[in-house]
Amino acid sequence: MGPKEIKVSIIIPAYNTAKFIRETLHSVFAQTYENFEVIVINDGSPDTDELQQVLAPYRDRIQYFEQPNRGPSGARNTGIKRARGEYLAFLDSDDSWLPDYLSSQMKLLEEIPSLDVVYCDAQYFGDPALAGKTYMQTFPSNGPVTLESLIKADCVVMDSCTIARSQVVVDAGLFDEKFRHCEDYDLWLRILYRGGHMAYQKKVLGRYRSRPSSLSRNAIKMAETLVAVYEKAERRMELSEETRAILKKQLKQAQAHFDLEAGKNFLASGDFDRAKDSLTKANNFFHRSKLKMAILGLQFAPRWTRSAVLAWHDLSSRLE
Repeated sequence: MGPKEIKVSIIIPAYNTAKFIRETLHSVFAQTYENFEVIVINDGSPDTDELQQVLAPYRDRIQYFEQPNRGPSGARNTGIKRARGEYLAFLDSDDSWLPDYLSSQMKLLEEIPSLDVVYCDAQYFGDPALAGKTYMQTFPSNGPVTLESLIKADCVVMDSCTIARSQVVVDAGLFDEKFRHCEDYDLWLRILYRGGHMAYQKKVLGRYRSRPSSLSRNAIKMAETLVAVYEKAERRMELSEETRAILKKQLKQAQAHFDLEAGKNFLASGDFDRAKDSLTKANNFFHRSKLKMAILGLQFAPRWTRSAVLAWHDLSSRLE
């Protein structure tokens, strides 16, 4: 297959997922759509020996690159720079696709030539608490995908079920390698800001693995990076008054979530003064009775409060 014939370049960053990537690649090579190339980037993974063993049977069907760890943004950018396809399909190395994923997504792109990015729904697996649920049931997408709807989270994009025009991603400046979380969200915002068009279909065409060790489960880092993404957008985007007001509101909410997560961590470690300060900042936004109780407890009986909070089964849901 000549370089100009390749339609889709599938970008798969790999970091500490050797035990999952066989299932990921199996789903790729089971696609009914066949006009693609596969690029796997070993992002300085500590399980490189195992990863190479797992990849050995696929080496004649994939491009494989190794690099020092640069995070998911840096790994995806390496893949993008080596991609030959007109489109880029992003897939994390612990997720997978149903057999008609590519054919269904490409059909939508071909039917609506103005589209630059499309995404779809995915079934959760790996976490019994999410059994039977889909990504869009947890993070719905409603209405048209616009800069405003993405900022308000009326639409939430799952990167492992997303296909984008290569040139649009390049023109937007690729992934920002400063971000190791929310890097995809930052890119989608920039694409929409530049006039790109995005859409979704609510078909379940992928499988999204939920596991405690994944990057997306690190709540405090996610909240901290989301604040940074919004601050970057506020600095660099010339927005209407209405859109800027929406962004400022979301920035305040993201900062409150960060303060809440930081407060939990300080509380768990016994740093009561910083816990009280962070939780107070969070509750200035949330105004929640349980948070108020925790703050009062830290003021008058910090050790008892810590013991009581840690005894709750689910710290996050109890405080929120």
